[in-house]
Amino acid sequence: MAKLQFSRNAKVYITNVANQPNFVWSIPVLDGFSFSQATNSSEITLNEMADASGNSRRGRQMFNDSYAPAEWSFSTYIRPFVATAATQSLLSTGASTGAVTCAVEEVLWAQMVGTGAYTAPNFANLTKANAATGLDISFANSNKVTLGTFDLLFSLGEDADSPVYKIEGCCVNEASIDFDIDGIATINWSGMGKIVKELESPEVIRDPTPPNANATGRLWFDTNVPGYPLHVSQATGSSNWKREINEGASDTDTGNFIRNRLTSLTMTATDAALYPGAGGGVYNTVITGGNVTISNNMTFLTPETLGIVNQPLGHVTGTRSVGGSFTCYLNMDTGSSADLFEDIIENTADVTNSFDLTFGVGGTTSSTSRVELHMETCHLEVPTHSMDDVISLEVNFHALPSTIGGTNELNVKYFGTTL
Repeated sequence: MAKLQFSRNAKVYITNVANQPNFVWSIPVLDGFSFSQATNSSEITLNEMADASGNSRRGRQMFNDSYAPAEWSFSTYIRPFVATAATQSLLSTGASTGAVTCAVEEVLWAQMVGTGAYTAPNFANLTKANAATGLDISFANSNKVTLGTFDLLFSLGEDADSPVYKIEGCCVNEASIDFDIDGIATINWSGMGKIVKELESPEVIRDPTPPNANATGRLWFDTNVPGYPLHVSQATGSSNWKREINEGASDTDTGNFIRNRLTSLTMTATDAALYPGAGGGVYNTVITGGNVTISNNMTFLTPETLGIVNQPLGHVTGTRSVGGSFTCYLNMDTGSSADLFEDIIENTADVTNSFDLTFGVGGTTSSTSRVELHMETCHLEVPTHSMDDVISLEVNFHALPSTIGGTNELNVKYFGTTL
């Protein structure tokens, strides 16, 4: 009987982050995850005329030059929460004292905005504070040639022979935050890696008792515990296993999901004389959906040595871009969407407009989980009309730094509730 693997049984993990190569984080992902790696090949053909018999060679030869960078993508829910002292032992907050704001997906943010280095209880560039202050994700150290690297693990089942694939040397290239009106706030993560490998024993072990690790970084699924939690060896032997960090994402934790319908937009023009809105440059726009996308525009370097199949070496960053769009109904009230369209299209002398945008994804009430996306210098394109039953507008925007060498295009702040 064929042993088939089902994607619904898959689990995703991150390990080998800067400063802590032998820690592992569990990442709850949605359906639709993917990973793949292609081959770069060369084709040699002949192009000659006929010989005396009227024949012409028409064959070809193929050669593998290199592996293309591995590509991966998956989606996660945005899940902030406040970790109390009693719940911090299994979290990346470590020995932190007092209640601090965390996020299930914070390890991914750390890799995207900087080195991704982890020193208990915090990741670099992530500032954790109490529920009122929230979790601040800073891009201040993102003007680097390279950013955080890590290994991704895809476990495709719980059977003894279910495959576990590892993508080495991964980086986060893009994060797309979606907040459609009827859904739950999600982030679509994508990136690249060096090589895809299938792990086998003794690199990965499934056993009901702690096995004897022959090296650091070995993986053990504890089959004696429901869910088969993953452990990673801190040293050789059977007593140096560290359990996966799940950031409070147990099956019963549902209070930290964010409802998109509560999302609001605050929009203020920098030049209130050109863009008066309802007064003071403020535009009152009730949105029906939106998206914010952050891209590092990374490329992978691969050698071109003859006679071997070359493997990718690593990534370098490109231009950081932050942008997105939002939709709203065409509203004729003063300072609403109709005035926004009119003011932008009529100001032909203003080659770069500037608006301060703040998306309160999940609302602004302190008692609910939410995330604040603040872009203080946004260039808005001319809104486009959509002739549906209720006429609507789509507005594309580009978040810019205050100076061309700046890093303040976007400020991301999480606010959570105690689970």
